Amino acid sequence: MKTALINLVLFTAILAGVVSSYSFERKAVAGKEQKVRYASWDDVNVIAHGLLQLGHGLKEHVDKTKGQMRDITTKIKTFNGTVAELGKQTQRLQEDGEALKAKARNLEERENQVLNISTELWEKAEEMQRDTQKVHERIGKLEEKVDGMLQGEGLEIINSSDAHIIQWMMEAQNRRIDDLVEKIHQQQEKLEKQNVRIRTLQNQIKQRKERASLRRKTDEAAINGSIEQGDSPLGSASDCHELFLQGESTSGVYTIQPVNSQPFEVYCQMTSEGGWTVIQRRVDGSLDFDQLWQAYKTGFGKLNGEFWLGLEKIHSLSKQGDYILQVELTDWKDESQAIKYPFHLGGEESSYTLHLQDGSSGALESALTSDPSGLPFSTQDRDNDQKKDINCAKHLSGGWWFSSCGHSNLNGKYFSGPPPKQRHQRKQGVFWKTWRGRYYPLKTTVMKIAPAGIDYKS
Repeated sequence: MKTALINLVLFTAILAGVVSSYSFERKAVAGKEQKVRYASWDDVNVIAHGLLQLGHGLKEHVDKTKGQMRDITTKIKTFNGTVAELGKQTQRLQEDGEALKAKARNLEERENQVLNISTELWEKAEEMQRDTQKVHERIGKLEEKVDGMLQGEGLEIINSSDAHIIQWMMEAQNRRIDDLVEKIHQQQEKLEKQNVRIRTLQNQIKQRKERASLRRKTDEAAINGSIEQGDSPLGSASDCHELFLQGESTSGVYTIQPVNSQPFEVYCQMTSEGGWTVIQRRVDGSLDFDQLWQAYKTGFGKLNGEFWLGLEKIHSLSKQGDYILQVELTDWKDESQAIKYPFHLGGEESSYTLHLQDGSSGALESALTSDPSGLPFSTQDRDNDQKKDINCAKHLSGGWWFSSCGHSNLNGKYFSGPPPKQRHQRKQGVFWKTWRGRYYPLKTTVMKIAPAGIDYKS
């Protein structure tokens, strides 16, 4: 545009020079030749052609200027819309910040309440211990007195009414001791639940703070023009339970994004108490679970059918805080059992070692080791089990946290019909040794995880 304007100015200057030169020449020859009064036809054509080009140039310049003005107006409107949207997001961030501050204050109040309750419980426990010691001392004295009475050392005559009274007193003291012990256990359980809830709230506040920080960084980047609006994955939940807290109540496939992780799809099982993230499911044997390390790392199968979510995804979920693992099994009589574990899963550098903490619950007896060092994951091309002379994943089938090959393998071969007669082949099936035995092929298995501290019933 600047070049066209410069050319137009130069042409106008040249045209003005031609006109000036022509006027000067006419004045110079005016005295000599009075008969020449008009310019030549060629000069008129040159001037007319120049004026025509000047008009075209001006028109093009005006058209370009109008187009540029329209573009500038459009950009200004877009920028105003962006500024308005950023203002709304800033307001939402301020509201979220106030909500987080309020929750933090509530958390501090709860912590103070729990500390007060803990102090009272310890005082009561110490008082109960003192009472228990006194009761034991009294019982000891009563026992000595009864022995003396029976041996005739303290009294010459023992009637039956005294013996009944002493026996009644001893039974009453025993009942009181049992009641005190039961109360201590109940108070300890309440204290443990309070501690778990506090840890859960702390994890939720931490996650929300991280998401708020990510939202602020995204807004700043949008203002600086480094990213486009709409490219940010804001609003994604970190797991299925957070989706439940956001109002989702229907089981199905959702997209989540754990903290410091890329988003991915999962199958969420929603209950009345919360949301479970399903990490493994077997129902009909339609999927071959005899896969290699890379497949178990990234996951395989269909989320609406049989699948393995992937060790890396499970790790990204469990590292967010305290989680529980629930294992659900069904036999061919459609009888079911389940067990819960507080757990943590290490990263690939530890071969995705499974750490089970104390406190498993459920009617199903555990068939996973609670070794403090944990169990690394094994596949037929990555032998990490505790059996030195055998590759359990290759000897049996599928990938699993094997110890010595014989306790459980929920990723083994699926037998939809009668199990094989050969013992070695039956070992390769889906089994949980402590329930139906090592050679019983299970009908369905489900493994799912959720944040700890919530009273999940199913």
